[in-house]
Amino acid sequence: MKSRGKSINLFLMDGEATGRIKCTLANWTGVAYKIPRTELEKCKDREDLKQSGVYFLFGISDDSRKEIVYIGQAGSRKNGEGILNRLQEHKRNPEKDYWTEAIVFTTSNNSFGPTEISYLMAILQKKKNAKWKSLSIMQKL
Repeated sequence: MKSRGKSINLFLMDGEATGRIKCTLANWTGVAYKIPRTELEKCKDREDLKQSGVYFLFGISDDSRKEIVYIGQAGSRKNGEGILNRLQEHKRNPEKDYWTEAIVFTTSNNSFGPTEISYLMAILQKKKNAKWKSLSIMQKL
């Protein structure tokens, strides 16, 4: 069977590749974001970041100077805050001070429920690149 081409849209939210980037794929409800830690506050009005999703925090270990990735998840909360609130919690946490960039996966229609999030976390945990040292894999919403 012949593969079909796909259209990926990368929106440079700050007008430059080093800033925030929103990524969408044609005919898919998923949305991905690259958010530098220093630009997190600029995302407070993004409604889709108040939903459920999974995320990666990338950085360098202060101790070993090696690359680290933290894989986490966030569910929609009663206060309407989801992924963005979770990232802000990590930003305030001195133990998570290493991260410089987040990659977030959510949906445009808030369709990630607990089952989908758990499935994604299991897949991501299995497919982690061997060079990543995971500080933690969060298992709860």
